[in-house]
Order: sequence, then C-alpha cells, then structure tokens
Amino acid sequence: MRIALINPVARRCQGYHTMGSKIPQLGLQVLARLVPEPHTVDLIDEIFGFEATERRIRRGHYDLVGVTSYSSGATRAYEIAAQCRNEEIRTIMGGPHASAVPDEAARSFDSVAIGECDDIWPAIIADAEKGALKPRYIGHTVDVNRTGIGHASQHLQPINGRYDVASIQTSRGCPVGCEYCSVTKFNGPAIRRRPIEEILEEWNETPRRFIFVTDDNFFGVGPKHAEWAKQLLEEIIRRGKKRLWFSQTTINMGEDAEGLRLAYRAGCRGMLIGFETFNPESLKDFHKGINRNNLLRYKELVEGFHRAGISVFGAFIIGADQDTEDTVAETAIQSVKLGIDTIQITNLTPLPGTKLYERWMSEGRIFATHYPEDWERYTFVETVYHPRRMTASRLDEMIYELRYAAANTSWVWLRTLRTWWMTRSLTSALFIHGMNRGWKRMARMQLPRDEQRFGFTPRSNDRTRKLRDAFHLTLSKYPTALPAPEAATA
Repeated sequence: MRIALINPVARRCQGYHTMGSKIPQLGLQVLARLVPEPHTVDLIDEIFGFEATERRIRRGHYDLVGVTSYSSGATRAYEIAAQCRNEEIRTIMGGPHASAVPDEAARSFDSVAIGECDDIWPAIIADAEKGALKPRYIGHTVDVNRTGIGHASQHLQPINGRYDVASIQTSRGCPVGCEYCSVTKFNGPAIRRRPIEEILEEWNETPRRFIFVTDDNFFGVGPKHAEWAKQLLEEIIRRGKKRLWFSQTTINMGEDAEGLRLAYRAGCRGMLIGFETFNPESLKDFHKGINRNNLLRYKELVEGFHRAGISVFGAFIIGADQDTEDTVAETAIQSVKLGIDTIQITNLTPLPGTKLYERWMSEGRIFATHYPEDWERYTFVETVYHPRRMTASRLDEMIYELRYAAANTSWVWLRTLRTWWMTRSLTSALFIHGMNRGWKRMARMQLPRDEQRFGFTPRSNDRTRKLRDAFHLTLSKYPTALPAPEAATA
C-alpha cells in the first residue's frame, strides 16, 4: 500500500502552530517507522502549505491516508477526508482531537483511532491492506519501555518541506493534571520512560544538530523522576553525540543544581516552563498545585536555571476568572522582573476532552460552538468563551496590544544580552535570540490581521506604556560590562 500521514493546520488563523521553527510532527514519524515493508509512507506536514496535500490526493497517489490533528486543525482534517472520499481513498483519523470527539471524527473519516496508536497501528495497516478497516480502534497507554515504542523515523522528512530541528520523546504522561490541558487525558497521569539505550540510539542517529525533547514534563515532580532524568543526562554526556536541545519541565527543576548542571553539560540550552499566571487563585482553579506551592520562590527557581547556564522560556495563559484588563501588561512586566528570558502569552483555550471544556460547556460559557468550522478558532490566539471580568473581544484586544508592543519596540538584542549576562552562556543567549526574533516576527505577521479584525491601532495609554517598558526592562539592573562568553561546546 501507498500510505500518506498528514498533519493538517487551520486555514483561517495564524498561531503558534504555523510560525516559528518548523518542528516535526513526532507522532507521525513514530507511526511511519512502524509501517512494515513493502508498504511505503509519505509524510505531508501542512505547516509548509496545503498544495502538496491537495495535489497528491487529487492524483490518487495513496491507498490509505492517516491524519493526526489537534483541535485547531480538525476543520482542515475533515476537508482532507472529503477530498479522499471523492478519490475513493480510505482514511483514518487519530490524535488528541479525534480521541476527544470520536463520534464527530467518524462522520468524516472511514475509521477513527482513539488514544495511543503504537500497539494498534500494525492491526490498522493489516486491515486496510485487506480492505476491511474497522470503524473504530481503541488504543491504550502503551508500555514505552518496550523496544521500538516511541522511536521516530528521524530521517523521514515531509515531501513538502524540511524540518529545522529534530524531535525526540523520552517519556509520556504528566501527573500535574492541569484543568485546561489534554495531555493527562490523552497520555495518562503516570510518567512512562523509554529505555535509555534506545533513546541514545535515536539521539545519535538523528541528522539534526538541534533537538526538541517533546516530553511534557522532562524532569518530573518527585525524586524517582529526577533520578531517572539524571541517569539519562549522564548517559547522553558519556555516549551521546553533541547536540543542543530544549524541552519542557516544571518549575521544581530549578532547585536541583545537580540535575541542571547535568542538563547543561548534555546540551540543554532552554526549558519551557508553564508558569501560567502569578495569581494564586487562578493557579488553584487551574489545579496547578506545583506552581501554587512554589509561587513565592519563582525568582529563586528561575535563578537556579540561570546559574546552570540554562535559559527559561516562560509560558503564560490569560483569561482566568480573576484576570482583568491589566493582567496582560502586569504579566509581561512581572515575567521580565523575574528574569524570564522569553515569554509566550496565549489565550486560555478550553480544548475538548479537558475538565475546563466540560465545565464551561455545562455553564454555557463557550460561544464558539459552530463545529466543525469553529475548531479553527481554537488556536490559542483568540478567545472562544465568555471571561468573567471583561468581554472576549476586550481580552483579545489586550493581547493585541502586547503583540503590537513586541512588533514595534527594539528589544530583541537587549534581551539576548541580558540572557548572556544571567547564564554566562553564549549558546543559551543565541537560542533565546532566535526564539525572541521568531516571536517578534510572528507578532509582525499577525498585526495586519489584528488591525483588520479590531479596526484600530493601539493608542498610547498607561497599559501600552507598561508593555513597552516591559520589553525595554532588560539591562537596567545589570552591569553594562558583560562576562566573557563560554566556548560553544556542542
């Protein structure tokens, strides 16, 4: 069989899923490696555009099309399924969205795969080959400690583009269980670790020099998790090829000096941390206990990363019930004062399958419910529900002001120099330089859409002045003389 694995993206919105570095769709690379010969696999990733999908399907190149999708790409996924049906190509959809709303997906696709697909994928291939796809396949959380599970086809590139970096997963699952997050629902609360030997094999075989370690919680939340992570880092230092990388972790890693030292020596130059908010009541509502317990230690823990040479990528969510029209500016200023090197501020988005979605649907607070068309609005750059203390459009305007300030303020090099000073690491500073340049580029690309949508350009007021100050608030508390940079070690 000729198989296509497709990552669809929303047509109508730009968001964090379509701009910045071209990061692999790891799930599709994992499934591609599990396809037995003599079947062939093409990977199509629509972060590079839509033309390849439509051209190849129109010409009937495939016998089976598999699609994985987040909610923002679901509308586009259903378009692809309709095209395939016209060409009599069999289709199957999996991933977080299909697992959350399988009945909806089944209206467009011949078959739906629910949950993790590693164990059920061979049966799906066999059934498709016989022309006997079942309407539904149920996957379960798999034992990733088995050989071959989670190992991606690192050399496989999309037929319509090339990825900038590699993606590797060392574990699945997250025990934090945030109310707005679909990870615990999809991958379970237990952190499951892959064999270190197999991680090293994949690490060494990837042709890319920069890696995104996609774990939702790399360091974990307890001593056993930390012990395993340190063991992996030691083996990467000892036997892994020189790579630079970043990952995602929880704030508690900032107090483990040994773990941070090992991470830097292993090539880590940045960690994305979900701070989410500085409001303890919002953290309570989010069920983000680990942050609430460490809220007063945020600065101390951020400095722990910096002492080890690792930059901090802070993720924040706006739209909690406690948030007001000043929250965006206050969050930006506070994050800079903490020393966070780059920030990502997104709209709180109730994803299907999460506790937040179920609660707000029961309360009638979600208004973007004209599905499947409205799924394209769930891109984390638009408010799709009724906030408590402002209107949805007003919340969007506040984040528009942030993007406007980011796009029209000279701040990127200042932030790079500050990271250099705080981490004493040239490579970490260069990583942050690239991230902040990407964010500024994204803000500029989004502005024409913002101006068309809102019908105005932000005026100078206390809030916009605070936002500009936040971007300029970089070196004021640090000496102007910078330390000698480290030598690039990887």
